[in-house]
Amino acid sequence: MRRLATALAGAAFVLAGTGAAEAGGMEQAGTAVAIALPVMAGGLALSKDDWTGVAQLTLDTVATVGTAYALKHVVPEWRPDHSDKQSFPSDTAALAFAPAQFVWDRYGWEYGVPAYLAAGFVGYSRVDAKKHHWYDVAASAGIAFTFSKLFTTEYRNNQFDYHFSATTQSVSAGLRYRF
Repeated sequence: MRRLATALAGAAFVLAGTGAAEAGGMEQAGTAVAIALPVMAGGLALSKDDWTGVAQLTLDTVATVGTAYALKHVVPEWRPDHSDKQSFPSDTAALAFAPAQFVWDRYGWEYGVPAYLAAGFVGYSRVDAKKHHWYDVAASAGIAFTFSKLFTTEYRNNQFDYHFSATTQSVSAGLRYRF
């Protein structure tokens, strides 16, 4: 399963690289990766038949992006390009960091590191495009971290195991629940 997470993160970077040659490509690539990250995290949870994880990912992402969106309409911070006063925090970075933190908390660092690298690329693309300050991105990451710590539990592949064997001299049966 580690290969799946690494492959999906790599695919996100490949998709990002294809848009980077165009005008404004870094910003577009960052947006594409931000959209790909929750899809990747949801796909990872579904590949594990982890419906609790899907619910936690949804809650984490909605809470993180919703909070970022609400704050940007309350905190009047000019964007670096001076296009408007909705710089703080970055809702695009929030969309990227919410699944990255979820994946780390739910499935471990092996999945979390590639997801965080992709989220870091999203944050970099927002700052590079002069749409956000570095602290706008850091605030989004902090919001994602907080909500994930509140809502995400570590994944445990709980399942029943059973066995049955019979010989000419004995019969054995057992049931075990793995936590």
